[in-house]
Amino acid sequence: MNINFTRHIAHLVLMMCGLSAWAQDNDKILNRQYADQKKVHFGFSVGTNFQDLGIVNNGFVTEDGETWFADVPQHSPGFCVNVLADLRLHKHLNLRFSPGMYFGNKVVNYINTSAPAEVTDPMRRQQSQNIKSTYIVLPLELKVSANRYHNIRPYFTGGVMGLFDVAKDRTEQLRLAGTDAMLTVGMGCDIYLPFFKLCPEVKFCFGLKNVLKKNRPDLEDNPEMLRFTQSVDKVTNNMVVVTFYFE
Repeated sequence: MNINFTRHIAHLVLMMCGLSAWAQDNDKILNRQYADQKKVHFGFSVGTNFQDLGIVNNGFVTEDGETWFADVPQHSPGFCVNVLADLRLHKHLNLRFSPGMYFGNKVVNYINTSAPAEVTDPMRRQQSQNIKSTYIVLPLELKVSANRYHNIRPYFTGGVMGLFDVAKDRTEQLRLAGTDAMLTVGMGCDIYLPFFKLCPEVKFCFGLKNVLKKNRPDLEDNPEMLRFTQSVDKVTNNMVVVTFYFE
């Protein structure tokens, strides 16, 4: 995943927390003083996700001498919505379960790195594939919170997330498995408002399995399409999720 991209997302959430702290530095009124003492509470979230693929190319050479390289050059924002159940384990520790749905896509570019200059057919030089996803996600995470400062409270999260793609399967260049497991790490802050808590959060998700389906009997009679699968050894899901919790 692009380092500069993730750094910008993290800076966005930190800036929001910093502005909230600056605005409330002299605010002596504590909103929702007993909200964090509840054993169990519920909420929901809306936000956006940026999906990525970690692709390992193997330099496969086709019978006609072509070598294709696959990559995801840019990220498009998607939409996500979750519900939340939060269990208080300790003053600074909570267990959170937030099932939901993520909608998004990844555009994979395939470039023929061995194409000579005299090749003018654009399909022999570059192709692309738009992989649309509709994920049902089941995140289970621990939330570690700092001490409350006026009406804000920063925190970090970490855990695991089950992922199930329920989008219609398509017979295209690369076919990906419909299930995955991901590690998640995140950070955010609780902003205590008079009637609820607003919690902006950024979360980084890293896939644990190779989701590429190498066995493609549907393409045995179509070497023009099969070459893309043959050129890739491994594909892993990665994701950045920016959400706003209302608790």
